[in-house]
Amino acid sequence: MLIKKPSEIAGSEITDPKVYLSRRRFIRLGILAASTAATGWVYEKLSHSAASTVTVATLDGVVRSSASGRASGFWTDEPQNSLQEITHYNNFYEFSSDKNEVADLVQGFSTRPWTVSVEGLVRRPKVFDIDELLKISPPEERVYRMRCVEGWSMVIPWDGFSLSKLLDRVEPYSAARFVQFQTLMDPGRLPNQHWHLLPWPYVEGLRMDEAMHPLTILATGIYGRELPVQDGAPVRLIVPWKYGFKGAKSLVSIKVTSVQPANTWSVAAPEEYGFYANVNPNVPHPRWSQAMEQRLPGLFKDRPTLMFNGYGEQVAGLYAGMDLKANF
Repeated sequence: MLIKKPSEIAGSEITDPKVYLSRRRFIRLGILAASTAATGWVYEKLSHSAASTVTVATLDGVVRSSASGRASGFWTDEPQNSLQEITHYNNFYEFSSDKNEVADLVQGFSTRPWTVSVEGLVRRPKVFDIDELLKISPPEERVYRMRCVEGWSMVIPWDGFSLSKLLDRVEPYSAARFVQFQTLMDPGRLPNQHWHLLPWPYVEGLRMDEAMHPLTILATGIYGRELPVQDGAPVRLIVPWKYGFKGAKSLVSIKVTSVQPANTWSVAAPEEYGFYANVNPNVPHPRWSQAMEQRLPGLFKDRPTLMFNGYGEQVAGLYAGMDLKANF
């Protein structure tokens, strides 16, 4: 693969070093609180200098979005965040609770070799080598809004493929109702796993119909480049109508099950984080409103939060008749 030199990165991909964001106070349960509490305010410098621009391998054969993709929700015309912004402001608690230092801490983290097991209530369980997994489908460009439960948002051009294509390969049984996702557990490579910041390993879950929805993808790249480690390499989950913590990173296991799986944040703080985590301006977090959001690199919450993060036309039917406040 071609590795781009810093001099070859387009200027549009580099955030002006003058863009700064205010630093927040950490307010909850020691170091755990440190990461999710003062949400809605984004802190510290978002981008590094041009000399620290991320350089990652380019992907070949990405299927670009079209007008039909926009109608399906696969594409938004909203301005996209730059590569520098996307790769230098990252929630990845296995490395650090400070979003601004994750990009530095991932240096030297290798994603080869890597395997992802797909098991449980399936006819054809399989352990996929990462390169085998990437061949399941050509990567497609999906330009999605990403809304963090903390109150900030970005627009990110992911490359990946619908999770349904992987699930179709393993043929779930009729009893399958949920899918559980587990991230890498390796304290030697993921330093924060030495601490009880969260119950490790990180796990997430979806209902089967959510997992099979065409908007739900396994992301393997950004801006036509291989997914950077700080964004969840080599493969991560993206569910654009849910808060960002549903997007488990650096996946090693996908398990199809008949029972609702645990998800890490609702185990750590069940009064604050639910299983569904649908973006909903009408359901506040116990410690802050979700009615408004802050589109980075802006400094203020000046955008109304969209129901289902703007994907209601595509996904509202999944929750017909449900009490979305009780099932938060």
